[in-house]
Amino acid sequence: IEVMSDQHLEEQEMEAEALSAIFDTAFEIRSSSQPFVWAVKLVPVDCGGDEEDEEAANHVMVKLVVNVPLDYPEVSLPVMDLEIIKGLSDDNKRELLAVANNEAEANAGTPSIFAVCEAVRAWLADNNVKGMDDASMHAQMMRKQKEAERREAQAAQQFEAQKKIDEMTEAEKEELAVRKRREEGTPVNDVTFAAWWAKFTLEKELEQSAANDEGGSERAGGKGEVEEKLTGFQIFSEKAGIFSLEKLEAAAEELENDTSALDPEELGDVDEDLFDDDEDLDDLDFDDEDESEEEPEI
Repeated sequence: IEVMSDQHLEEQEMEAEALSAIFDTAFEIRSSSQPFVWAVKLVPVDCGGDEEDEEAANHVMVKLVVNVPLDYPEVSLPVMDLEIIKGLSDDNKRELLAVANNEAEANAGTPSIFAVCEAVRAWLADNNVKGMDDASMHAQMMRKQKEAERREAQAAQQFEAQKKIDEMTEAEKEELAVRKRREEGTPVNDVTFAAWWAKFTLEKELEQSAANDEGGSERAGGKGEVEEKLTGFQIFSEKAGIFSLEKLEAAAEELENDTSALDPEELGDVDEDLFDDDEDLDDLDFDDEDESEEEPEI
């Protein structure tokens, strides 16, 4: 039992440190020995400690008082009360205290004071209007009307949010089904194979027919217009000015077949000495030049 009490003490002290770090000066320890008593000031709008801004922005304020049992949080729930600071009636206090207790029960077995504070602050934010402490019949009717409008708007928001979730879920289901079909593929059987083969054969026939039509139109429209392609040698010969053997033979044959005689008068004056066969070239001595060109012996 002493071990369990020490464990509870350590958890409660750690929770008090956390609350002090979160709420700063709004958190106070009213009893520093077990059973502990804590208090937290809660407002709808946090103004960073500026009292004037806080007073102007917040029409309702409370202080949550927590009596911490020795066996909290594992066994017992915190015992809580509310101190009205501003703008709330006794009926509001009872309603808000019920909110706090419900949140504590929802977090039974765990440190729950921070969650309770957040629930109380959310209620204050939803009811941060002047005249909440007015107990007149008119004020009560106005508050009920505003509460009904708030709940209706909240229900509409929840409906739209759920609708978006449902739509996203349907889209995710469709995407999952597509992925599953891709992974599994189409089962092969007589029916699926026959359907595939018919589709495949038709596609090939259409491709072949289109190719034949294209080839026929090219042959019909381009007959006699297709130029013979030149070889690399022919292209080089023409660019370099080299006559091919076929062209030389054709030119020689044309010359042989030419029967027209040349008119001597067209030749003009001819130097006959150039064609004199009596000129003796034997007197020319080429030996001296050959001997002079021989290399000397070493």
